[in-house]
Amino acid sequence: MSIEQNKAIVSRWVEEFWNQQNLALIDEIMAPNYILHNPDGPVQGREAFRQFAAGFQTAIPDLHVTVETMIAEGDKVVWRYLLRGTHTGDLLGIPATGLPVALTGIIISRFAGGMWGEDWQNNDLLGMLQQIGAVPAPEPSGS
Repeated sequence: MSIEQNKAIVSRWVEEFWNQQNLALIDEIMAPNYILHNPDGPVQGREAFRQFAAGFQTAIPDLHVTVETMIAEGDKVVWRYLLRGTHTGDLLGIPATGLPVALTGIIISRFAGGMWGEDWQNNDLLGMLQQIGAVPAPEPSGS
């Protein structure tokens, strides 16, 4: 697949899977042995990813993801994103707060044989937990 095809898959994934919650895209785009390298630990396979994503879609049902930057080379696409929504469901064991959230992150995606094979993700989960009051935000330092 070409760099442009890989970038198009990422754009389609964000719009159709995350923003429109088209779960069928998992089986269409992801390789059966897909793996997400996540700060919380690896997510291996389509079913595990389906459960991982359902956690966010349940906790933030109005979530909307925007791709801020996308760079591609070879079989990899690097994309910086912004996820926004409202915390109206259980999130990582934290009851709904009704508060708005914004989560930024960067993902390196690898494609193989026309399928989405692997992701390395890093995001500002701490910042999101501070937004919903689960972790205290640091006090501003005085000048």
